[in-house]
Amino acid sequence: MSNDLPLTKEAILDAAEQVLRRYGPDKTSVVDVARALQVSHGTLYRHFASKASLREAVTERWLHKIIIDPLESIAVQSGGSAAERLRTWFETLIHTKKAYAINDSEMFAMYAAVTLDAVEIINTHVNQLIDQVARIIEEGMKSKEFKAAEPIVTARAIFTATSRFHHPAHAKEWSTDTIEQEFASVWDILLSGIS
Repeated sequence: MSNDLPLTKEAILDAAEQVLRRYGPDKTSVVDVARALQVSHGTLYRHFASKASLREAVTERWLHKIIIDPLESIAVQSGGSAAERLRTWFETLIHTKKAYAINDSEMFAMYAAVTLDAVEIINTHVNQLIDQVARIIEEGMKSKEFKAAEPIVTARAIFTATSRFHHPAHAKEWSTDTIEQEFASVWDILLSGIS
């Protein structure tokens, strides 16, 4: 079992993601990832201290790729209605998480599990999302579309108020027939509160 290619963290994360998709987060071991890379599991421990740290790194990268980066492109847009962009941002977050819960269930399960254990990673992730929302809200305040307030406080309140529609703990509720209408009702109340 030998691979002469230099082993990078990215290569390990790529392999770990593939193995996690194949076996699921509960059944995947560091040995499985090492086997996929044709290296010893000790080699992986030089890059990641534990199975938990490897899972956290895979999750963190996955969150950036599928959530943070696409939402950032909405947050940095300029012009147009801040209210429309804010709703687009939240709808994108909600639809992305719902799609991954259905179509990439192994990675979504790992993400859901990490939310329970890796508090620091998840807090950083949530704070990045709230920062994006705050920037949209701040633009809406500057254009007088939204009431003057503290953007980060308002962003955190809206993020918390909509958590049923995007927090992985509620994933089983996302396929109900009424979920879209329920979000629309919550959104109308929130928007009227800041407009």
